[in-house]
Amino acid sequence: MEKLNTGLSEKERFGTVSLLYHLLADELVLYTKTRKYHWNVTGMQFKSLHELFEEHYQDIEEKIDEVAERIRALGHPALGTLKQFSKLTRLEEREDEDSDATTMLKNLVIDHEIIISHLRKDLDTVLEAYNDAGTSDFMTAFMESHEKMAWMLRSYLE
Repeated sequence: MEKLNTGLSEKERFGTVSLLYHLLADELVLYTKTRKYHWNVTGMQFKSLHELFEEHYQDIEEKIDEVAERIRALGHPALGTLKQFSKLTRLEEREDEDSDATTMLKNLVIDHEIIISHLRKDLDTVLEAYNDAGTSDFMTAFMESHEKMAWMLRSYLE
C-alpha cells in the first residue's frame, strides 16, 4: 500500500482508528439489537414501534458503513468478525431482559446514551491528541444523530 500523505502521521491515524474500531463495534451491536426489537416488539404500540425500530436500524446500518469507510480512508482495514466486535463493543446484550416494549425502549436509550458519551469524549481526543479534525467532525455528526434517536425513544417512555 502506498503511504498516505494527508497531514496525519501513522501514529495519529492509528490512534483515531483505534477509537473508530470501538464505534464500529458499538454500532453493529446496536444495529443487531434494534433489528431484533423490530422483529419482536408487541403490544398496543406495535405498529409505531415496529416502524420506528426499522427507521433506526436502517440509519444505523448506514452508520456502520460510514465508520468502516472512514477507517479505510485513514489507511487501515475495517474489522469484520463478530468475535472482534464482541471484544471491542462497550454495549451489553441483554438476552433475557427484552421481552416487552418498555424494556426494549429503555435498553435502546441506554445504548444510545453510552455511544453518545463515548463520542463526546472521543471527538475531543481525535482532535486534540491525534490532530484529526475530519474525524472529530465525523464523530460530532454521529453524536447528534444518536442524540436525536435517543430523544425519539425516550419520548415513548414519557
